[in-house]
Amino acid sequence: MKAKLLDINGKEKSKIDLPKCFEQKIREDIVMKVVEAKKKEQPFAPSPVAGKQHSASGILIHRRKVWKSQYGKGMSRIPRKIMSRKGSQFTWVGAEVPNVRGGKRAHPPKVLSRVNYPIINKKELKIALTSALSATTNGDIISKRYERLNDAKIENLPLIVESKITNLKVKDLITSLKKILGNSLFELALQEKQTRSGRGKRRGRKYKSNAGLLIVIGNKEKLKTTRVEIIDTASLGVTDLAKGKIGRLTLYTEEAIKELGEKLK
Repeated sequence: MKAKLLDINGKEKSKIDLPKCFEQKIREDIVMKVVEAKKKEQPFAPSPVAGKQHSASGILIHRRKVWKSQYGKGMSRIPRKIMSRKGSQFTWVGAEVPNVRGGKRAHPPKVLSRVNYPIINKKELKIALTSALSATTNGDIISKRYERLNDAKIENLPLIVESKITNLKVKDLITSLKKILGNSLFELALQEKQTRSGRGKRRGRKYKSNAGLLIVIGNKEKLKTTRVEIIDTASLGVTDLAKGKIGRLTLYTEEAIKELGEKLK
């Protein structure tokens, strides 16, 4: 399969052969399975020393003829810490256990229970990645993903540009993207941050932003900007190409296409 190689002005420079990883059958079910498994939840739990931050150990012996014992004092058998002492007489206060003041929680969330993610087979991971790459060459899938396109036809897919684009400064890069993508796609390309409406902005999620364009570059290429998302071929994963749904607007450099062809033979 041939694809157009565009220059930084959006004009056709030549035609290149696409690797086979861009021509695979699109398995959306496997892609979404991998995306679901890759979702990360921030592990949270109380401090390991919560309820234990006092000078005494809090553990008392409940036997006869033992100094510093609870035996025969009419005291409940809970761990205690010493508040004051006079000879062998102590003033104790309950500590550590959940039913006392300043004690630890009864059944707190545990970190280990939140870091065991589902395991995905290597073959499934490869199928998901090649499916997500193939979806970026399908104009119908991309136009259905973005409502603002209104099912418009998209040409020159996949979008491949010469590696010269990585040497441009931010202002020239944005101008070049506008020429390559056209007005309709350029509106979706830039990342925009908006203030959320409603009470959500008071609950730790004040801003929301769109995904924007994804530019895939080679491992030795460098490009820095905050207006679009940039990732190299070594770090490229299913969640980058299909977060939420397959068919993300993606631009590849010529070097990235060669490296993906070698990586996914």
